Amino acid sequence: MTDVYSTLLIERHADGYALATLNRPEALNALNSALFRDLAAFLDAVEHDDGVRCLILTGAGDKAFAAGADIKEMQDQTYAQIYKANFFALGHDRITRFRKPVIAAVNGFALGGGCELAMLCDFIVASDKAKFGQPEINLGVAPGIGGSQRLTRLVGKAKAMDMVLTARMMDATEAERAGLVSRVFPHETLLDEARAIAAKIASQSPLAVMANKEMVNAALETTLTQGVQFERRLFHSLFAFEDQKEGMAAFVEKRKPKFTGR
Repeated sequence: MTDVYSTLLIERHADGYALATLNRPEALNALNSALFRDLAAFLDAVEHDDGVRCLILTGAGDKAFAAGADIKEMQDQTYAQIYKANFFALGHDRITRFRKPVIAAVNGFALGGGCELAMLCDFIVASDKAKFGQPEINLGVAPGIGGSQRLTRLVGKAKAMDMVLTARMMDATEAERAGLVSRVFPHETLLDEARAIAAKIASQSPLAVMANKEMVNAALETTLTQGVQFERRLFHSLFAFEDQKEGMAAFVEKRKPKFTGR
Protein backbone atom coordinates (compact mmCIF):
# COMPACT_ATOMS: atom_id res chain seq x y z
CA MET A 1 0.00 0.00 0.00
CA THR A 2 1.28 3.46 -0.89
CA ASP A 3 0.93 6.13 1.78
CA VAL A 4 1.35 9.58 0.25
CA TYR A 5 0.31 12.60 2.30
CA SER A 6 1.35 16.22 2.07
CA THR A 7 1.86 16.64 5.83
CA LEU A 8 2.75 13.12 7.00
CA LEU A 9 5.61 10.71 6.40
CA ILE A 10 4.62 7.08 6.83
CA GLU A 11 6.86 4.09 7.48
CA ARG A 12 5.39 0.59 7.73
CA HIS A 13 7.39 -2.12 9.44
CA ALA A 14 7.37 -5.89 9.15
CA ASP A 15 7.08 -6.13 12.93
CA GLY A 16 3.46 -4.98 12.61
CA TYR A 17 3.57 -1.29 13.41
CA ALA A 18 3.68 1.97 11.49
CA LEU A 19 5.49 5.23 12.21
CA ALA A 20 3.64 8.41 11.26
CA THR A 21 5.74 11.58 11.32
CA LEU A 22 4.15 15.03 11.37
CA ASN A 23 5.99 16.65 8.49
CA ARG A 24 5.80 20.43 8.67
CA PRO A 25 9.29 21.13 10.08
CA GLU A 26 9.33 24.64 8.64
CA ALA A 27 6.46 25.45 11.04
CA LEU A 28 7.69 23.23 13.89
CA ASN A 29 4.99 20.77 12.80
CA ALA A 30 2.18 23.16 13.70
CA LEU A 31 -1.22 21.53 13.35
CA ASN A 32 -3.46 22.78 10.56
CA SER A 33 -6.55 21.49 8.79
CA ALA A 34 -4.53 19.75 6.09
CA LEU A 35 -2.53 17.82 8.67
CA PHE A 36 -5.65 16.70 10.52
CA ARG A 37 -7.24 15.62 7.23
CA ASP A 38 -4.14 13.60 6.37
CA LEU A 39 -4.01 12.04 9.81
CA ALA A 40 -7.70 11.11 9.68
CA ALA A 41 -7.24 9.60 6.21
CA PHE A 42 -4.27 7.56 7.38
CA LEU A 43 -6.17 6.26 10.40
CA ASP A 44 -9.01 5.28 8.07
CA ALA A 45 -6.54 3.44 5.85
CA VAL A 46 -5.03 1.34 8.66
CA GLU A 47 -8.07 0.83 10.89
CA HIS A 48 -8.77 -2.57 9.32
CA ASP A 49 -5.27 -3.31 8.04
CA ASP A 50 -4.05 -6.43 9.85
CA GLY A 51 -0.48 -5.54 8.94
CA VAL A 52 -0.59 -2.52 11.25
CA ARG A 53 -1.36 -3.39 14.86
CA CYS A 54 0.16 -0.34 16.54
CA LEU A 55 1.11 3.22 15.57
CA ILE A 56 3.85 5.60 16.63
CA LEU A 57 3.24 9.32 16.14
CA THR A 58 6.20 11.70 16.20
CA GLY A 59 7.37 15.00 14.72
CA ALA A 60 9.83 15.76 11.93
CA GLY A 61 13.06 17.48 12.78
CA ASP A 62 14.93 17.73 16.05
CA LYS A 63 13.02 20.51 17.80
CA ALA A 64 9.33 19.76 17.99
CA PHE A 65 6.69 17.08 18.14
CA ALA A 66 4.21 19.85 17.34
CA ALA A 67 4.65 23.38 18.61
CA GLY A 68 0.93 24.12 18.61
CA ALA A 69 -1.92 24.77 16.24
CA ASP A 70 -1.29 26.86 13.13
CA ILE A 71 -2.01 30.42 14.32
CA LYS A 72 -1.82 31.84 10.79
CA GLU A 73 -4.73 29.61 9.77
CA MET A 74 -6.84 30.64 12.76
CA GLN A 75 -6.14 34.30 13.39
CA ASP A 76 -8.73 35.79 11.00
CA GLN A 77 -11.48 33.24 11.65
CA THR A 78 -14.80 34.58 12.91
CA TYR A 79 -16.90 32.81 15.51
CA ALA A 80 -19.39 31.81 12.83
CA GLN A 81 -16.65 30.33 10.64
CA ILE A 82 -14.88 28.40 13.37
CA TYR A 83 -18.17 27.14 14.84
CA LYS A 84 -19.59 26.06 11.48
CA ALA A 85 -16.37 24.26 10.56
CA ASN A 86 -16.32 22.63 14.03
CA PHE A 87 -12.64 23.52 14.12
CA PHE A 88 -10.35 20.79 15.52
CA ALA A 89 -13.17 18.22 15.71
CA LEU A 90 -11.90 16.10 12.81
CA GLY A 91 -8.52 15.32 14.34
CA HIS A 92 -9.81 14.92 17.88
CA ASP A 93 -12.78 12.73 17.07
CA ARG A 94 -11.00 10.46 14.59
CA ILE A 95 -8.14 9.71 16.95
CA THR A 96 -10.46 8.94 19.86
CA ARG A 97 -12.36 6.46 17.66
CA PHE A 98 -9.22 4.63 16.54
CA ARG A 99 -9.22 1.16 18.09
CA LYS A 100 -5.53 0.30 17.82
CA PRO A 101 -2.86 1.66 20.19
CA VAL A 102 -1.17 4.95 19.32
CA ILE A 103 2.10 5.89 21.01
CA ALA A 104 3.20 9.53 21.01
CA ALA A 105 6.99 9.79 20.75
CA VAL A 106 7.54 13.39 21.81
CA ASN A 107 10.93 14.52 20.57
CA GLY A 108 10.83 18.21 21.49
CA PHE A 109 8.21 20.89 22.02
CA ALA A 110 4.62 19.65 22.48
CA LEU A 111 2.76 22.88 23.07
CA GLY A 112 -0.90 23.81 22.82
CA GLY A 113 -2.43 21.61 20.14
CA GLY A 114 0.78 19.57 20.09
CA CYS A 115 0.43 18.72 23.77
CA GLU A 116 -3.24 17.94 23.18
CA LEU A 117 -2.41 15.68 20.24
CA ALA A 118 0.11 13.80 22.38
CA MET A 119 -2.50 13.37 25.12
CA LEU A 120 -4.98 12.01 22.56
CA CYS A 121 -2.57 9.12 22.01
CA ASP A 122 -2.77 6.12 24.31
CA PHE A 123 0.45 6.96 26.07
CA ILE A 124 3.45 9.22 25.68
CA VAL A 125 7.15 8.38 25.62
CA ALA A 126 9.38 11.41 25.64
CA SER A 127 12.87 12.54 24.82
CA ASP A 128 14.76 14.04 27.73
CA LYS A 129 14.61 17.27 25.71
CA ALA A 130 10.80 17.29 25.48
CA LYS A 131 8.76 20.23 26.75
CA PHE A 132 5.00 20.23 27.33
CA GLY A 133 2.66 23.18 27.71
CA GLN A 134 -0.72 24.76 27.10
CA PRO A 135 0.21 28.38 26.32
CA GLU A 136 -3.07 29.40 24.66
CA ILE A 137 -3.65 32.02 27.36
CA ASN A 138 -0.81 34.04 25.79
CA LEU A 139 -2.97 34.38 22.66
CA GLY A 140 -6.12 35.38 24.49
CA VAL A 141 -7.75 31.99 23.95
CA ALA A 142 -7.89 28.57 25.62
CA PRO A 143 -7.18 24.92 24.84
CA GLY A 144 -9.52 23.62 22.14
CA ILE A 145 -8.59 19.97 21.51
CA GLY A 146 -9.32 18.65 24.99
CA GLY A 147 -6.28 20.11 26.74
CA SER A 148 -8.02 21.47 29.83
CA GLN A 149 -9.83 18.16 30.31
CA ARG A 150 -7.16 15.55 29.62
CA LEU A 151 -4.33 17.46 31.27
CA THR A 152 -6.39 17.83 34.45
CA ARG A 153 -7.22 14.12 34.49
CA LEU A 154 -3.59 13.18 33.95
CA VAL A 155 -1.70 15.56 36.24
CA GLY A 156 -4.38 16.87 38.62
CA LYS A 157 -6.09 20.24 39.01
CA ALA A 158 -3.21 22.17 40.59
CA LYS A 159 -0.63 21.49 37.89
CA ALA A 160 -3.18 21.78 35.07
CA MET A 161 -4.47 25.13 36.35
CA ASP A 162 -0.92 26.37 36.80
CA MET A 163 0.04 25.43 33.24
CA VAL A 164 -3.15 26.73 31.61
CA LEU A 165 -3.16 30.08 33.44
CA THR A 166 0.57 30.86 33.40
CA ALA A 167 1.55 29.13 30.13
CA ARG A 168 4.58 27.60 31.83
CA MET A 169 6.20 24.56 30.24
CA MET A 170 6.77 21.22 31.94
CA ASP A 171 9.98 19.36 31.15
CA ALA A 172 10.16 15.61 30.55
CA THR A 173 11.27 14.76 34.09
CA GLU A 174 8.39 16.64 35.68
CA ALA A 175 5.98 15.28 33.06
CA GLU A 176 6.91 11.70 33.93
CA ARG A 177 6.70 12.40 37.65
CA ALA A 178 3.28 14.02 37.22
CA GLY A 179 1.86 11.13 35.18
CA LEU A 180 1.67 12.87 31.81
CA VAL A 181 4.49 10.76 30.33
CA SER A 182 4.96 7.01 30.60
CA ARG A 183 8.73 6.83 30.03
CA VAL A 184 11.62 9.22 29.30
CA PHE A 185 14.55 8.23 27.08
CA PRO A 186 17.73 9.95 25.91
CA HIS A 187 16.92 12.12 22.93
CA GLU A 188 19.10 10.11 20.57
CA THR A 189 17.40 6.79 21.38
CA LEU A 190 13.76 7.91 21.61
CA LEU A 191 12.57 6.48 18.29
CA ASP A 192 14.48 3.23 18.75
CA GLU A 193 12.82 2.77 22.13
CA ALA A 194 9.40 3.69 20.72
CA ARG A 195 9.86 1.18 17.91
CA ALA A 196 10.70 -1.56 20.41
CA ILE A 197 7.59 -0.77 22.43
CA ALA A 198 5.39 -0.74 19.32
CA ALA A 199 6.85 -4.04 18.12
CA LYS A 200 6.15 -5.58 21.54
CA ILE A 201 2.52 -4.45 21.42
CA ALA A 202 2.16 -5.60 17.81
CA SER A 203 3.37 -9.08 18.80
CA GLN A 204 0.40 -9.56 21.13
CA SER A 205 -3.07 -10.77 20.16
CA PRO A 206 -4.63 -7.81 18.30
CA LEU A 207 -8.03 -8.71 19.75
CA ALA A 208 -6.68 -8.69 23.30
CA VAL A 209 -4.84 -5.42 22.61
CA MET A 210 -8.03 -3.68 21.48
CA ALA A 211 -9.96 -5.05 24.45
CA ASN A 212 -7.29 -3.92 26.92
CA LYS A 213 -7.27 -0.44 25.36
CA GLU A 214 -11.05 -0.23 25.74
CA MET A 215 -10.82 -1.31 29.39
CA VAL A 216 -8.25 1.27 30.39
CA ASN A 217 -10.08 4.08 28.58
CA ALA A 218 -13.31 3.10 30.31
CA ALA A 219 -11.69 3.84 33.67
CA LEU A 220 -11.82 7.57 32.85
CA GLU A 221 -15.48 7.49 31.83
CA THR A 222 -17.19 5.21 34.36
CA THR A 223 -17.58 4.55 38.06
CA LEU A 224 -15.40 1.84 39.60
CA THR A 225 -18.31 -0.60 39.76
CA GLN A 226 -19.28 0.01 36.13
CA GLY A 227 -15.65 -0.17 35.02
CA VAL A 228 -15.00 -3.50 36.73
CA GLN A 229 -18.20 -4.92 35.25
CA PHE A 230 -17.12 -3.77 31.79
CA GLU A 231 -13.65 -5.23 32.33
CA ARG A 232 -15.09 -8.58 33.42
CA ARG A 233 -17.38 -8.83 30.41
CA LEU A 234 -14.54 -8.08 28.00
CA PHE A 235 -12.34 -10.60 29.83
CA HIS A 236 -15.05 -13.23 29.42
CA SER A 237 -15.49 -12.35 25.74
CA LEU A 238 -11.82 -13.00 24.94
CA PHE A 239 -12.41 -16.70 25.62
CA ALA A 240 -14.38 -16.81 22.36
CA PHE A 241 -11.21 -16.29 20.32
CA GLU A 242 -8.53 -18.67 19.09
CA ASP A 243 -5.85 -16.32 20.39
CA GLN A 244 -6.89 -17.06 23.98
CA LYS A 245 -6.53 -20.78 23.41
CA GLU A 246 -3.15 -20.28 21.70
CA GLY A 247 -1.86 -17.92 24.38
CA MET A 248 -2.73 -20.20 27.27
CA ALA A 249 -1.52 -23.33 25.45
CA ALA A 250 1.80 -21.63 24.71
CA PHE A 251 2.16 -20.67 28.37
CA VAL A 252 1.52 -24.24 29.55
CA GLU A 253 3.86 -25.65 26.87
CA LYS A 254 6.55 -23.05 27.66
CA ARG A 255 6.79 -21.68 24.12
CA LYS A 256 6.20 -18.38 22.37
CA PRO A 257 2.56 -17.92 21.25
CA LYS A 258 1.64 -17.43 17.60
CA PHE A 259 -1.30 -15.03 17.62
CA THR A 260 -3.42 -14.79 14.47
CA GLY A 261 -6.09 -12.27 15.43
CA ARG A 262 -8.83 -14.89 15.34
